[in-house]
Amino acid sequence: MRKGTLKQILLITDGCSNQGEDPSMIATLVAQQGIAVNVIGVLEDNQLENPPGLEEVEEIARAGEGISQIVYQQALSQTVQTVTKQAMTQTLQGVVNQELKQILGPNQTVESLPPEQRGEVMEVVEDLGETCNVEVLVLVDTSASMQHKLPTVKEALMDLSISMNARIGKNRFAIYSFPGKRKTIQQIIDWSEKLDAISSVFPKLTSGGITPTGPALKEAMYQFGKSKLMRSRNREDESTFEQTGN
Repeated sequence: MRKGTLKQILLITDGCSNQGEDPSMIATLVAQQGIAVNVIGVLEDNQLENPPGLEEVEEIARAGEGISQIVYQQALSQTVQTVTKQAMTQTLQGVVNQELKQILGPNQTVESLPPEQRGEVMEVVEDLGETCNVEVLVLVDTSASMQHKLPTVKEALMDLSISMNARIGKNRFAIYSFPGKRKTIQQIIDWSEKLDAISSVFPKLTSGGITPTGPALKEAMYQFGKSKLMRSRNREDESTFEQTGN
């Protein structure tokens, strides 16, 4: 099985989009581009379990072929890591299932294999989860209702960076917030291997009243093309450097 790059959008929100396209419809479009949409719905620590708007969290993740989790603010850090890793495993398992169908027939999946073979396949999936390249674009809802949750979000993303950088494979992160001041989304950190700069950036985030989740997901999708272009340019620069012998 060929190693590729797993692409994820990690949406952190408290739900209740109220401007622009249906976010579930956009999530379907994003998934068609090979990018999983994972969603974490953040509850207040004293909030009811099923407040209005968080049904949207599950709908977006389902449409985006990703994972959803609704979590209290105090447990956000661990959840961000768990959802990211579960989504990697789910994506890889989906790829394995496709290859099994091509090799063994249309009805073959990991679940249909005998226990011993299933265990061997899952070992391969776990190994790929450690060695494949991963691109995660974190999309943070900074609407008014999220304002006092942002310090917790910052801590969670720092922990995610530390956790992911313990892997063998390469990681690339980008962080955007929405709504932006003049655009749908606002760049916080451009594509980078680590999230070290987040400490200085997050206190500057401002919050607004609207929640344009659908348009934000669409703009986030376009950033993966930008990442690919940057990698291509970097390879060209390295090639030129080697040819000139400087």
